[in-house]
Amino acid sequence: MRAELVTSLKRRATEILAELEREKEPILITRRGLPSAYLIDVETFELQQRRMQILEGIASGERDVAEGRIFSNDEAKRKLAKWLE
Repeated sequence: MRAELVTSLKRRATEILAELEREKEPILITRRGLPSAYLIDVETFELQQRRMQILEGIASGERDVAEGRIFSNDEAKRKLAKWLE
């Protein structure tokens, strides 16, 4: 992953964005020598957001199981049948 100074981003924004879209590799933006932000292309960001939603759903399900909030197969079918009518 490459790094760019925030001043470089200000001066060369159009060029840097074109490279980002083409290469699909995040860019670390530094300010005063310290990491400040990551710049990523829209497609990668949206993919990461979808993956995060899936992982959060899995984690929620695991918490439910650990806390005993579960249903038998028959109970689940009865509850779902109401929605499918």
